[in-house]
Amino acid sequence: MRSTRYEGPFSSRAGEWIGDLTVWTRQNAGDNSERLERLRRNLRQARERELTPRQRQLLELYYERGMNIPQIAEELGLNRSTVSRTLRRARDRLYRCLRYAL
Repeated sequence: MRSTRYEGPFSSRAGEWIGDLTVWTRQNAGDNSERLERLRRNLRQARERELTPRQRQLLELYYERGMNIPQIAEELGLNRSTVSRTLRRARDRLYRCLRYAL
């Protein structure tokens, strides 16, 4: 009795093919340390030059101190939606500044 399973060119080694591609990518990938350092440097500069003091404060509380939006809102006496909107605007502004920096 014959199998009705598809026996196309990628079906016999589908799992191996993805694994082979992963190995090839790792072996042929360059070192990104220089690009990452440039991104970190540009991020520090963009935070100081492009963001408002409130945006810098909220980013610090959220990312560096690990506070969530309700905790930040409570500590600063702000509405949660205000904190969320301010964080979104800060991230959008940083993205616009940094997307061509690499």
